[in-house]
Amino acid sequence: MKYPQPQFVTGLKCLICSREYPADNRFTCTDCGIQGILDVQYDYDAIRSNPKSEIRNPKSFDHWRYRELLPVSPELPLPHLHVGWTPVYDVPRLAKHIGITKLFLKDDGRNPTNSFKDRASSVGVMKAIEFGFNEIACASTGNAASSLAGLSAAVGLKSYIFVPKRAPEPKLTQLLIFGATVLRVNGTYEQAFDLCGEACEKFGWYNRSSGINPYLVEGKKTAGLEIAEQMKDNLPDWVVVSVGDGCTIGGIGKGLQEMKKLGFIDRVPKLLGVQAEGAKPIYNAFYSGKDLIPSDTNTIADSIAVGTPRNWRRAIQQVRLSQGEMITVSDEEILEAMRLTARLGGVFGEPAGVAGAAGLHKALQKGIVKPNESALVVITGNGLKDIQSAKRATGEVLNVEPNLKSVEEKF
Repeated sequence: MKYPQPQFVTGLKCLICSREYPADNRFTCTDCGIQGILDVQYDYDAIRSNPKSEIRNPKSFDHWRYRELLPVSPELPLPHLHVGWTPVYDVPRLAKHIGITKLFLKDDGRNPTNSFKDRASSVGVMKAIEFGFNEIACASTGNAASSLAGLSAAVGLKSYIFVPKRAPEPKLTQLLIFGATVLRVNGTYEQAFDLCGEACEKFGWYNRSSGINPYLVEGKKTAGLEIAEQMKDNLPDWVVVSVGDGCTIGGIGKGLQEMKKLGFIDRVPKLLGVQAEGAKPIYNAFYSGKDLIPSDTNTIADSIAVGTPRNWRRAIQQVRLSQGEMITVSDEEILEAMRLTARLGGVFGEPAGVAGAAGLHKALQKGIVKPNESALVVITGNGLKDIQSAKRATGEVLNVEPNLKSVEEKF
């Protein structure tokens, strides 16, 4: 079936050379090669003047309320799973502990497969159907894979997932329960990424890998659109995001910029990008002012353990555009953040999910963020996705006999 083009999409534009292309099934710029990431362009004037705008008169409380700002054909039936419009919590005890006036947590672990990546995969499966594919694939350290498997199951696509050797078992189990074909690559994420691309070319699968697919970032930006709408009366000074491939913070930044362009907010919060000390190539490029140099990775935060990020330019562009900063955190600081966000904020995040909270704490200590400012941290994934790391962050279980005396002896 032939579907009409998304109503307000005008094309694709290279982030390096600005060459423009039609919004078809392509990935990177012909002139700039694999580094030439493409950005979806919209007719914002038409969106602003649209008398039937669903952005201003939404019919749903999920991320499809922003369909005018998504590259999805208006005639495509949407997945039945509830993606987006995740809750934002005011967490005063956690704010007091880390030393900031006001702190909010946006819990994206509430998405269908328990991570932020459902936003991207929901758009990815729609584009696969729109372009006539029955099979879809991606390379992932875990969450993108889980989300693709879940969303593919929801719409009836066959999914193929390439994961690096270090992917946590709970995430692999999620893939298998959704019916995905899982290929565990005896190598790094970068090797899994390259192999996935080769397999897509060979077997004719749609490539959902967000590092190069221009449409996936559009799903991720819905978190930025939501933050602007949910927080418009109490817009934070900072939005804090963990950074791996660069797509997530790049997408959130784009969403915030679009909401300012459309008049929903009058300013864009500063972005604080947080990388693990064991996987910080974007941080290095941000402060060196030079092109990114790939690096090895060594961190418990598997979802952001990316040594060759494809979307680093978009990430740096959005952080600079917001007048924000970047920072790195150790695995020990990440484990501490797992404890603090759970015990003082009531949100259980996986290591990459809470890296932003660790980064905010450190940024306050370094004076990057001021105590009298406010911040919103995006918790990108649920802690049950990496139980082994959670065990490292917690105390021991108290074993007792089935009598009160045994309990008394423990206290």
